[in-house]
Amino acid sequence: MSLTDREISALRPALERYSKRVERGLYIDVTPNGAMSWVFKYRVNGKQDKLVIGRYPDLTLKKAREKREKLAVQVANGISPADEKRKQKVQGVTNPTVEEFGDMYYKDQILPNCKSHQDIYRYLKKDLYPELGEKKLKDVDALDIQRIVYRKRDGGHPAAAIHLRGVIKRVYDYAIEKRLVAMNPASMVAPKYIGKAVRRSRKLPPKEIREYLQVIYRSNIRRQFKLALHILFLTLARKSMLLLATWDEIDFSIGEWTIPQEHMKGRKGEEHEHTVYLSKQVVAMFKELKALAGDSTFILPGRSGPKSPFAKNALNKALEGLTFNMEPFTIHDQRRTASTLLRENGFAKDVVEKSLSHEEGGVAGIYNRAEYSKERKKMLQWWADYVDSIVTESKVIVGNFGRR
Repeated sequence: MSLTDREISALRPALERYSKRVERGLYIDVTPNGAMSWVFKYRVNGKQDKLVIGRYPDLTLKKAREKREKLAVQVANGISPADEKRKQKVQGVTNPTVEEFGDMYYKDQILPNCKSHQDIYRYLKKDLYPELGEKKLKDVDALDIQRIVYRKRDGGHPAAAIHLRGVIKRVYDYAIEKRLVAMNPASMVAPKYIGKAVRRSRKLPPKEIREYLQVIYRSNIRRQFKLALHILFLTLARKSMLLLATWDEIDFSIGEWTIPQEHMKGRKGEEHEHTVYLSKQVVAMFKELKALAGDSTFILPGRSGPKSPFAKNALNKALEGLTFNMEPFTIHDQRRTASTLLRENGFAKDVVEKSLSHEEGGVAGIYNRAEYSKERKKMLQWWADYVDSIVTESKVIVGNFGRR
């Protein structure tokens, strides 16, 4: 059954890029930042391919159908529209700059094939282009790549530096495939000299949980940020789940937050819906956020307007501006902290893992489909009460927590 224009306009962004079939090879593609594009998918000579044919709503459903019909004629004649477009793009481009070719690589290889592409775009725009964007692609050498990669490493981000080197290497691999360069300068920057990602093990003891929440609530960051950080700590949810959440996911009558499969983190084809059972403290916080959100469908509407959520790094930026008298930590460390303390207080591993939306691997994961609903509901209420007790002095909540 075909999607209507109203159904298309009602689509919302998810944690990862996804596509919805409209009709007969025409799909609508939705990115995590809310951008929507028309995609024509087809098969020529047994080979599956696709072509982005325009942005929605700039290109209407009617016009997208007209374009699809014209392209379908080419396919019927054994011509691949995507191959034709690639040939036209490469013709005359014999000596592009790094930025010109980087954009080509991003549009040709990343957008059509990668569900999570924002980090790659960020490496191109913030690291590669400012330094080498105007330089001719074939004039870049290993020392140029080493300089920008080592700068990120020396800035205290060795894991990000390794990722940056990997992105640049893939750009040049594609340039070699296009016969625009003869060698890959990023291949000569050895990863072993850049560093390696350090496995995170940071977890907050009770006294640091107290300081963390007290500093947040006594700060001048937006009230939505304070509540969001507190909710993440009490629900064990991932940051992205809350940033993309809409009010139709919350059922106040039964105290449940149902996270749709497109907002879940998982391997392709293994995504699934996840239920978070809300403690009475979290219900109160969501009700306050509801009042702050106004008419927005998003629980955390962004600064740009009610039709878009907070930026991906908004909560991180808010924390960066605060001063804590303890070792550095990340928002994700909250999940590790909760998992550790819950296990130490006798809650079963399977119940904790299910609340973290972790799926068991191997044969056990295939056969264990238990939801542990009652256990999880009881555990999350205990956890909220426990965290309250940590930040309570003489039975008085410090820092206006939750406004219950």
